[in-house]
Amino acid sequence: MSKPQPVAVETPTEQEGAYEEQHVHQVYETIAEHFSDTRYKPWPVVETFLNGLPLGSVGADVGCGNGKYMMVNPNIFISGSDRSSNLISIVHERGLEGLVADGLSLPYRDNAFDFAISIAVIHHFSTEQRRKEAIEELMRIVKPNGKVLVFVWALEQTKFTKRNFKPDEQDVFVPWVLSKKKDEQADKDTDAAPKVYNRYYHLFRKGELDAIFNEIRDVTVDEAGYDRDNHYVIATKH
Repeated sequence: MSKPQPVAVETPTEQEGAYEEQHVHQVYETIAEHFSDTRYKPWPVVETFLNGLPLGSVGADVGCGNGKYMMVNPNIFISGSDRSSNLISIVHERGLEGLVADGLSLPYRDNAFDFAISIAVIHHFSTEQRRKEAIEELMRIVKPNGKVLVFVWALEQTKFTKRNFKPDEQDVFVPWVLSKKKDEQADKDTDAAPKVYNRYYHLFRKGELDAIFNEIRDVTVDEAGYDRDNHYVIATKH
């Protein structure tokens, strides 16, 4: 059987939250355990960023998943948040601090943190305005001179990637094949095919993420780059 491939989709013009609930949040609730099993190695740029922070820094990991980045540097403290309660349960099982929260309405006061990270999250918001609002929330919660690091999936992929995107399709459903051992129904029916769950992604073109940061007041882009088939930005709040 051929491997499921990404498919182009039309993005909503209304009820965007309901769209994301169906095509992002519910999917991660279902695949949380399997997803967590595949997420254990930190990306180098994120690891370097976290290890370069001053001793005792306090930060937020927005869209923290299973909390893998919260364990990179034991000399800082990170509060994690995610829309998936099942992923936050895994965070708690690891002895880490995490809560269920909406990335567009974070339960933190203004200027609360020394830094914030959001790794492979912003691309799940289905409109340009919502992606901008998510980044504005990250900037809101950090202190003046605080740093923010954001990673998103890139439309431009290297030949070594496992991702397979067409160059003119930025809004896609990306399939997640749930392995049989993680699928309770498949356990009952050994002949059942693995279930496929489609997650919405907006694939960022080069310069697109930088442009959003540049639209936000009192923010300077310190570094913008491409790493492991992702675009990233490190920015400072003023």
